[in-house]
Parts: sequence; structure tokens; C-alpha cells
Amino acid sequence: MTYDQRDPSRMVAWVRVDTQTILTIHTHVITRSHRIGLSHTDTWTWNLHIRNVKESDRGFYMCQINTDPMMSQVGFLQVVVPPDILDYPTSTDMVVRENTNVTLQCAATGFPKPTVNWRREDKQMISHGNLSVEIVEGAVFNLTKVNRLHMGAYLCIASNGVPPTVSRRITLIVHFPPMISIQNQLVGATEGSDVVLECHSEAYPKSINYWTRDTGETIVSGEKYEAVLLDNAYKVTMQLTIREVSAADFGTYVCRSKNSLGDTDGNIKLYAMTPSTLAAKTTTLPSSSSAVNADKGGGSGLGSNGVKVYKTFDGKTRNYTKATYRRDFPDNPLKPHSSNESKLVLNPIAKAGINVYFPNSIKIWKSVTQKGEERDR
Repeated sequence: MTYDQRDPSRMVAWVRVDTQTILTIHTHVITRSHRIGLSHTDTWTWNLHIRNVKESDRGFYMCQINTDPMMSQVGFLQVVVPPDILDYPTSTDMVVRENTNVTLQCAATGFPKPTVNWRREDKQMISHGNLSVEIVEGAVFNLTKVNRLHMGAYLCIASNGVPPTVSRRITLIVHFPPMISIQNQLVGATEGSDVVLECHSEAYPKSINYWTRDTGETIVSGEKYEAVLLDNAYKVTMQLTIREVSAADFGTYVCRSKNSLGDTDGNIKLYAMTPSTLAAKTTTLPSSSSAVNADKGGGSGLGSNGVKVYKTFDGKTRNYTKATYRRDFPDNPLKPHSSNESKLVLNPIAKAGINVYFPNSIKIWKSVTQKGEERDR
């Protein structure tokens, strides 16, 4: 703000309007504030200087000259303030039990008044009410019946258009007792092979995890057993490798998990696999298969599930999936003018002489030889 005064007999003064404080008169600074200064040019333009401007400097200022009547001009000094987050009542890191309600607060100052948003530090969606959102607006953030998925670091972000934007990191820790899930509760193995048993545990505070037999005997890692824990935040994958399985190893194994809030366990039964069950379990049908060639005695159609249904010479209906068939034999001499069942081709499995089982019915495939004899395939 300046006042251009051509008559040197006139004197210029600067006044703080709201407090009626005289700041300067002519070339003299009246106020004791060291932040107030004055300058003028050869053309008698008077300038009021305020150094290290504070928010308290916001207000009306008047430049006046001692004419009769007095001449004056008023201006308003607007002071913008970047956002700042107060330590209180802003929330700090919190530890809560699962299924309790939580309120996070973020108190921010600044001018203009800052807006406050919340988001997760890992940028995951926030479960808020019945919605999953990326950002929650408002200085107060309410979470109802928190669960383990709410656990993590949240950022309170305050901004008002005046740089810089500021944020505060608040960690929410949710405590809950252990929970165990098992994908395969029945695991088969042959004697002499190695087998891996696996359990999944969730707990916080972090749990103590270990394996026992159903007799209560604790399993210790060594030449026979190797217990491995794969840790990921509050989730733990428990793996137990049993080397060179023997008859004494078959039975029930228990994975156990405990923390200060409780304990739980899960059972896995290791059973012996016979050669026949091994063949049924390990023989898989090729996914790149050609269509089945229908023989004279049979027909085909499309089932409700999209699987082709074939009728063979004996009138039975079978579903065949992921297999390649071809007709290798002439008409059945035992039943003239009827066709044989097609031969199931599984290379190189079939050539290796391994019995092939129907995937669902567990019946041995039978084909008719050129001599009219049935044999197991």
C-alpha cells in the first residue's frame, strides 16, 4: 500500500485499524515491533513493510494524510497459513480387540480451514459401513466392529490449497485369538516318499505355532521332520515335511496355534496309499484331446454340463472328459453287428501299462480283445 503525496508539507501516517495503533508518522516508525518498516521513493510514495508476516497481522490497515479534511485509504491484509496437524486431540496408534468400535480423530489448523481426508497407507480399500472406499472425508473417522482386515496404518491428510499438504500416520492394531484353516485334511502318501502337511493360522498378537501327533507328542525338526513357518503380517503358513514316510508315520497330525487371547488346533490325517489308489489319484486325462469317434453300436450327445455323453454297445451311458479315443478293434465277435467300446488312448501313460480308472465311477476300463475276451485296461 502506498500514498503518493506531492506536497512536502503534508505528513503521512500508517495506522492498524482494528487496534487503532499508529505504526508510522512521516519518516518515523512509532510501533515497537521490529517487524514494521517504512520506505518512500523520490516521488513521495510511502510503503509500509511487515517482515515475517504472522496470522495475527491479518486485518485492515489505513494510510492517511493530514489534510483538511483528512484523506485516507484502507486496505485489508489477508494472511494464508499452510495446514498443520495438532498433537491433541489427534489420535495416536491404537490397539483394540476385534469387533469393537473405533474412532480416529485428526485435528488440523490453517487458513483457509483445511479439509481432512483418510486413506490407508498401503492404498487398499477401506471397509466403511456397507461400502468399500478409497478415501474417507472428515476430521473424525468412525469404524464399527473392526476386524483383522481393518488392521494397518492410516494416513490423516490435511490440505487447504496452501502448500505444503501435511499428513499424520496412525496405526490401528487389532487383537484377536488364533484361527486355523486346513485345505487338505486327508493326505495320502506311499511308504518311502516325502510328504508335506500344511495349515494356515491367523492371530494377533503373533501366535506360537507348532506340530504334535494326536498323542500329544511335540514334533521337533530334525532328520525326520522339518517344520517351516511362512510369516505374512498376522497370517502364518505352517508346513511340516515328513521324510521317507514309514508305516509308523501314518496317523493324525495336529497343528496348534496359541497367543495371549486363546488357542486352537487343526487335524490332518496321513493315510497309506495303495498302488491302485495311487493310480486312480495320479492318472490324469490329457486336456488337449480330440473328439470321441462314435462307433456303429453307440451314439453321442451333449450333457447339461457341456460334457459329451456316449452310449456304448452294452447300452450303458458314460460321460467321457479330457480323453482321446479311437477304434482299435473290429466288430465284437460275441455280439455280431455291434461295435466295441473304443480304446482309451493315454500316451505315454497307456503304453506304460498303468491301469486307467474312470475319474468319477472308479471302475476299471474294460475293452474287448480281438478274440472276444474282456480284459482290464
